[in-house]
Amino acid sequence: MSAGADRAVRIAVSAPGAASDEELMLAGAVGRLLAERGCTLVCGGLGGAMAAACRGAKEAGGVTVGIVPGYDDRAANPWVDHVICTGLGQARNTLVAATGQALIAIGGGWGTLSEIALGLRLGRPVVLLGGWSGLFASAAGREQLAGLEGTIVMADTAEAAVAAAIAAVDAGPNPG
Repeated sequence: MSAGADRAVRIAVSAPGAASDEELMLAGAVGRLLAERGCTLVCGGLGGAMAAACRGAKEAGGVTVGIVPGYDDRAANPWVDHVICTGLGQARNTLVAATGQALIAIGGGWGTLSEIALGLRLGRPVVLLGGWSGLFASAAGREQLAGLEGTIVMADTAEAAVAAAIAAVDAGPNPG
C-alpha cells in the first residue's frame, strides 16, 4: 500500500489531549493497527489520546508525524518521530487534516470537531470512532449532513475504523 511510488499512506488521527480511559485505549489500538498496515500516523503531536495513538504505532514499528501548535519541538510527545513546529496554535488542525489522506476521529473535543470539518472540506474521508459519532448519526445530524459533500463512516471498533480509513484511501481518488 503506498501513497506514491515510495510513500506510505498517511492517516490522520484526531484525538483529544484530555482523554478518557476508553479514548486512550481506542487511540492506542488505532495507532498499533495503522502501523501494522504500513500506514504513517499523523496527529497533533501532543499528549493524551494523541500520545496513546503514537505510542501504539511505535510499539508496532510504525512511523509517526506530530504537527504541534507552537515552535518548540519538545512539546511533542515522546513517540513522535517527525515533529513539525507550526507556530499556528489551533490553526495547525488544518495541517493535520490536510496531511492525512483519511482521518480517524476519536473522542469529542472541539479540536477533533474542527479536524472533522476541515477533513471533510478538503475531501478527505472521515471515520468517526466514539465522540462525535452519536451526534452525526442522529436523525438531525444525518439531515444536516445530507446536503454537504464528504464521506463520513461510523465505526464501533478500532479495527473497523482502520479498515474503513484504508479502504477509503484505496478506493481513491482524494487529494493528497
